[in-house]
Amino acid sequence: MPIPFDYETLRLIWWALLGVLLIGLAVMDGFDMGAAFLNPFIARTDDERRAVINTVGPVWEGNQVWLVTGGGAIFAAFPMVYAAAFSGFYVAMLLVLLSLILRPVSFEFRNKFPQNRRGLLDGTLFLSGLVPPLVFGVAFGNLFQGVPFHLDGMQLVHYVPPAGWQGWAGGFFGLLNPFGLLCGLVSVAMLTAHGAVFVAGKTDDAVRARAAAAAKTFTLLWALLFVIGGLWVGHINGYRLVGEIAHNGPSDPTLQHVTRLAGVWLENYNAHPALYAVPLLALLAAIATLGCMRAQRFKTAFVASALTVSCTIATAGIALFPFLMPSSLEPNDSLTVWDASSSRLTLWLMTLAAAVFVAVILAYTSWVYRVLRGPVTTAHVRDNSNALY
Repeated sequence: MPIPFDYETLRLIWWALLGVLLIGLAVMDGFDMGAAFLNPFIARTDDERRAVINTVGPVWEGNQVWLVTGGGAIFAAFPMVYAAAFSGFYVAMLLVLLSLILRPVSFEFRNKFPQNRRGLLDGTLFLSGLVPPLVFGVAFGNLFQGVPFHLDGMQLVHYVPPAGWQGWAGGFFGLLNPFGLLCGLVSVAMLTAHGAVFVAGKTDDAVRARAAAAAKTFTLLWALLFVIGGLWVGHINGYRLVGEIAHNGPSDPTLQHVTRLAGVWLENYNAHPALYAVPLLALLAAIATLGCMRAQRFKTAFVASALTVSCTIATAGIALFPFLMPSSLEPNDSLTVWDASSSRLTLWLMTLAAAVFVAVILAYTSWVYRVLRGPVTTAHVRDNSNALY
């Protein structure tokens, strides 16, 4: 069967689909994390904490499908990125996985302990809402600065710097630089605000009031940090492909030429000014979220919050394009959309599979949320104590 798309188009399709999966993870699993992070602060009694937990209890497992799908998509569509990222960010990824394991442990076992012994599991639930968004944000921030890897003659990834190298040479603590931490805080504030909007729409009375207040606080904090990050990234030494670019060429990063210059992360926006609408839309959606929360239009507020999350991630993706994982050790070994993908046939077969399975995910997710619509109140928790988390 002939492939109807050329290599360049398929690479662009999978760059866009990877973005969709990351956005799906942030929007759908993000409010789970936000609710877990906020639980100790917006719930004062055990019934209130259980009400917050049970707003996400029926859906959190399904939401993690986006994480599994995203990891699988990177492995299949951009295998070199998968290899470089999962080896260079090994400790960070391990922390994310361990924190995600804490969430079901906290959910399943919390209600099996006496009330005066549930504090530890509330703490682990809090960590499960803090660590993943913080680590993901820090990782994104380090992509803008470059990751210290290089390729050998066999195109194997190495994190061993050359003699005399000055700068970050890998390791978890090297990730925790000022710009990386700023991006981590942007991520935490964004998903915490998103979770607060969701909880406010699913609870009532005091919990709703506290969640609404948290949504306002963290939305404003996100906006401030987002603007600071946008101004900062314009002064970071970015990466630019130079010379002829083989959009339909083989996936061989060693054939390209890359230079580093300050301010080049804004080149895509400056070359296509209409793209500035994406970060602007993120800010406008945040304003709309605050307005809808004030008017107690919680469903609309959640949609606006989801748009804020989506545009924030899209803003970073557009700035990085076509780079997926720049190399600070050897810029010419940076991984891009054009030279780190799987074969044309693989991308085409995956496109066919994605057309089916992403549609299935969206369909059953929509059905589940429709079935489980409605508030979770403290009275409902007390009346169904043995059936709920």
